[in-house]
Amino acid sequence: MPSPRLAELTAYLKATPITGTTPAELRASFAASMLVTPAPSEARLEPTACEVPSYFITPPDTDPRRVILYLHGGGYIIGSAETHLELVYRFARASGTRALSVDYRLVPEHPFPACREDALAAYRWLLAQDIAPARIVIAGDSAGGGLTLSTLLGIRDAGLPTPAGGVLFSPWLDFTGSGEAMKTNAGRDPMIDPAFMGMMVSLILQGQDPVKSSPLFEDLRGLPPLLVQAGSAEVLLDDSSRLVEKVKAAGGEATLQVWEDMPHVFQVFPTFLPEANEAIERAGTFVRARLG
Repeated sequence: MPSPRLAELTAYLKATPITGTTPAELRASFAASMLVTPAPSEARLEPTACEVPSYFITPPDTDPRRVILYLHGGGYIIGSAETHLELVYRFARASGTRALSVDYRLVPEHPFPACREDALAAYRWLLAQDIAPARIVIAGDSAGGGLTLSTLLGIRDAGLPTPAGGVLFSPWLDFTGSGEAMKTNAGRDPMIDPAFMGMMVSLILQGQDPVKSSPLFEDLRGLPPLLVQAGSAEVLLDDSSRLVEKVKAAGGEATLQVWEDMPHVFQVFPTFLPEANEAIERAGTFVRARLG
């Protein structure tokens, strides 16, 4: 049985949709909606010298030589290190690490995939700070989950040292919208309306090929171990399940954890849902195991 507060959260999400006609208005609306789940008072964004705007998030009693490089969600259009501070802080605390939360460039001002260039630059910067790749996990949610996979592939293709692992919360991996759950879960997921996905893809890709731009359809060999979490009610569920299947078929290691009745990126609502806290703790366990 899901948490009784799931209905309360669903009602809130339906009553406070992300609105606006410009990117700035959409970003402000999203930031305001995320205030419903405030970060702990001790959570802080610490500016860094990284060439890409990035912030360390350091919970107490964590090892600063172990780092989660975190890529926030928001459809490549909205979201920031600030809007995701609570999730990343709790995730880093559960993992016994600090996090580097990256404010990568967003569309439409910066053509896709400028975001991947920024994520790769942030990874290179960590390596230049003498952070061992075996002490780095790359993670993200939704579009940030898709960017996590793209970044891991970019690291492989550039011949950079492989990080210890990847964590993907409800990743968006398929710009073609070909997953069956896009139909079967339509109406169940209060976070995403499939009717708007095509419009978002057009805004993001600006005429680029959706198949070639989708990390799900790339060669998935040579990746570090992955943990993928999703909710059974989300329209992007098949992005997660297909990723795990394809990674395993390519000889890699990937684990899928699905929470019954949970919506897209339910992990961002730990003040509402005990399932979110459980998922974050399980992700933290994975990171601790990968980083040793």
